[in-house]
Amino acid sequence: MNTHALRRTALVAAVASTSALVLAGCSGAGGSASGGDGDVTLTIATFNDFGYTDALLQEYMDAHPNVKIVHNKAATSNEARENYFQKLGKTGLADIEAIEVDWLPEVMEYADLLAPVPDDLKSRWLDYKVEAATSADGKLVGYGTDIGPEGVCYRSDLFAAAGLPTDRAEVAKMLEGDWSTYFAAGDKYVAATGKAFFDSAGGTYQGAINQVEAAYENPDDGSIIATSNPEVEKIYDQVLAASATQSAHLGQWSDDWFAGLSNGAFATMLCPGWMLGVIEGNAPEVTGWDIANVFPGGAGNWGGSYLTVPGNGKNVEAAQELADWLTDPETQVKAFENAGTFPSQTDALKADALTGSVNAYFNDAPVGEMLSERAQAVKVSPYKGQFYFQINDAMQKALTRVEDGTQSADESWKQWASEVDALS
Repeated sequence: MNTHALRRTALVAAVASTSALVLAGCSGAGGSASGGDGDVTLTIATFNDFGYTDALLQEYMDAHPNVKIVHNKAATSNEARENYFQKLGKTGLADIEAIEVDWLPEVMEYADLLAPVPDDLKSRWLDYKVEAATSADGKLVGYGTDIGPEGVCYRSDLFAAAGLPTDRAEVAKMLEGDWSTYFAAGDKYVAATGKAFFDSAGGTYQGAINQVEAAYENPDDGSIIATSNPEVEKIYDQVLAASATQSAHLGQWSDDWFAGLSNGAFATMLCPGWMLGVIEGNAPEVTGWDIANVFPGGAGNWGGSYLTVPGNGKNVEAAQELADWLTDPETQVKAFENAGTFPSQTDALKADALTGSVNAYFNDAPVGEMLSERAQAVKVSPYKGQFYFQINDAMQKALTRVEDGTQSADESWKQWASEVDALS
């Protein structure tokens, strides 16, 4: 078993960060990027934490001495999305642009503006990862990075103070079941401590809605069904009912939420693989975080991303080569080691370096094995049509209005429904 401690880099969400990596000196593994022997600067734009550390990108530059990589990280994925769609097909985008899976319905409308992924790479990824980023005429436009199989992260020290199990197998046994089982555990925790059980209604809602096959739009004709879908309303009501007593009311990615990762403001949170790096990077001194191989309602996948290459970039061919390298199985395993971003490449999923990975920060949890099992347990791949992102973003704001006391649950639902109706 690989007991190498998984490295993490801190996620800074308050401001965008830029890392300009200088050219490496002479290297024994020399080579040049396509497009000539002259020097080339490649820009890559990401958000959150893709695991692309300075050291990882330096590996590529060591092998390609004529290449300099400038890595720009947006403050939030929403800011990255706004920038992407404002500039796609125009000027101002990076040579390589990261996108979230929830953007794909909109991205695919502009597939002709993106350079295609070479056909010989298509077999690299899980089938559903390829299908989601393939246009009607068979053009794959996204280099798959990660997927987001989920477990439950918890503070074992806070559980101990509440008289709850702390061993991850026992925690998994306690939480096995549907969402009511998870909230029942929350009731016990709150009764024992008077403190919040989970971080936010928004994050918890996201875990539940990802289990609904067609939450917001009809897969047959793309029509919006969100406001009349009883499953959506049930999740909304259930989450907010629990939120009233169990939530820390800390919107994800807010300053207070980041602080809550270390100050004990909440005891649990839903954890896709990529969240592990976020927790460690922002609570490096905390020794109580652990992860249980369980998820309310059975299983879920939250998120996942791609790299895209704008077709009108100045260094398209060189950018394609870098995107190829960043998403090959070996590099994606390294990204997982850096940030917990669980690979979508079939060969990476079989790699001993992945399945044997143990995370020292999370009490030596066998995260590679756990997340592999969590990924295989996922049975639902939600349909995400043209309006999915806008509807879900509006829902997140609706939940926030209730948590911050701006509106009642009924008032906020009505406003959300009005906003959704305006989309059609």
